[in-house]
Amino acid sequence: MHTVARRTSLLVALALTGAGTLAAQQPAKAASPVSIGGVVYAQYLYQVHDTAAHGNNFDVTRAYVNVAAKLAGNLATRVTSDIYRNADGSLGFRLKYAYFGYTPNAGPLTFKLGQIHTPLVDWEESLWEYRMQGTIALDRNGYLTSSDFGAGVDGSWKKDAVNMQVGIYDGEGYNHPPGDKRKDAEGRVSVRVLETDDMSKVGGLRVTGYAQTGKPTGGGIRDRFVGLLSYRSKLVTLAGEFARTRDRLDNPPAPAAPSASTIKGQVISLFGVVHVPNSRASIIGRVDIVDPNTDVANNRLTRFIAGASYQLTPNLRLLADLDNLSYEGGVTTPAQYATKTQALFQTQFTF
Repeated sequence: MHTVARRTSLLVALALTGAGTLAAQQPAKAASPVSIGGVVYAQYLYQVHDTAAHGNNFDVTRAYVNVAAKLAGNLATRVTSDIYRNADGSLGFRLKYAYFGYTPNAGPLTFKLGQIHTPLVDWEESLWEYRMQGTIALDRNGYLTSSDFGAGVDGSWKKDAVNMQVGIYDGEGYNHPPGDKRKDAEGRVSVRVLETDDMSKVGGLRVTGYAQTGKPTGGGIRDRFVGLLSYRSKLVTLAGEFARTRDRLDNPPAPAAPSASTIKGQVISLFGVVHVPNSRASIIGRVDIVDPNTDVANNRLTRFIAGASYQLTPNLRLLADLDNLSYEGGVTTPAQYATKTQALFQTQFTF
């Protein structure tokens, strides 16, 4: 009886040992090349001084879902969906990014094709840090868009001491139909002239230039020229931007009307962020001065933004701010500029 028990125990031990050996011999499961993430902007808005009788509401102003993959052969892809608020109050769903990128020999250049980033907006949003408050001045006022259909090249040298992006785009933006045969050429180059403790693509003392030239659907002029001087460290960000624009529509699709002449615009944007030492708090400020037609008097718009943020967790940032828009000459048209002063509590959640 004892012999049978000893034999049974020996067989069990051998079986367990063999199973453990087989498990140890199995190759580790490779990490998935596909990652899924996203970002959500939510807010509470109170109209402090406006024409809307102190309206207030909670809202999810934007939600993005990203699917990205790093594949063999130095190939990468990204698809981003954009859930946004329509003018009629309903929620819409559209494609923001959908492209592949190829980096030959893991070198400094990456070639992209599809619905891709335009050269300036995403870069400047990384510098500003607070897309949750609103888009940059040139995007907010309709001069640039963050994504478009096209082909481009990204480049980075000497640990981002110099980085650039150039491309050929349809020019109408991701939120409009591709348009006709006409295309826009866009390019940005940024040079770090002084290092700080921030060695990212936007860190240090930098001089950045951007240019866009093209023709809108139906013919005309669409030119943007931007110069930006910025300083960024782990403690502080300071930046000043100056832009000149030229626009003319010769034969636009309805309901737009042709332009009687070339419209020359000017945009100045100054912004800064101070991170409070040994804390998760920051102070932000921004001034945007937009002259949509420099040949017309009393049409300048000036926006002041000031607030304080707190990084509650690595994935959740909170922001309380005031956003004041004033009109030269007291003009409050067109209708999209009817609100003058807003108080906002905003959140950015990433996953």
